[in-house]
Amino acid sequence: MINVNEFKTGMTIQYEGNIYMVLEFQHVKPGKGAAIVKAKLRNLRTGSIAEYTFNAGTKVEAARIEKKAMQFLYSMNDTYYFMNMADYEQIELDKKLIGDDALLLKENLEVDIMFYEGEMLGMTLPDKIALKVVHTEPAVKGNTTSSAMKDATLETGKVIKVPLFIEENEEILVSSKDGKYVSRA
Repeated sequence: MINVNEFKTGMTIQYEGNIYMVLEFQHVKPGKGAAIVKAKLRNLRTGSIAEYTFNAGTKVEAARIEKKAMQFLYSMNDTYYFMNMADYEQIELDKKLIGDDALLLKENLEVDIMFYEGEMLGMTLPDKIALKVVHTEPAVKGNTTSSAMKDATLETGKVIKVPLFIEENEEILVSSKDGKYVSRA
């Protein structure tokens, strides 16, 4: 059990039958009455974010989240196949569990998959992913606006905005947080 006064960002707890990650927390001591802890929590099963208020001193159960390094092998229809890097065991995940991150997965990419008591909760991608541009329009000569962007289709099928100087078959880095262009690889 964890006292809510000991919350830390990134901590995982079990509360009201769900698994949550603490995103933010704040200790509040009103002028009169007992102190409270306001916490912003992400439900690791649904991805939703909610704010909860706890009385100071309330105890919640810690949730032991296990992260396994896995390598993305391939996808077939809506099923994605991963291999555990430690014991070579393979697992398959449905596209619904992966969500929009599926458009950033390429073969041999290493990801962390989170488990809670055998239940798969989610996937953490590397911060930046190197992907190849398979299609983009050529830059127009004379168009030198520094902030001008154009569409580029990546090897995974994702379409993002890139600067005009990026050409086809070039490797670029894409942020896994927001799916945007970072730099050339």
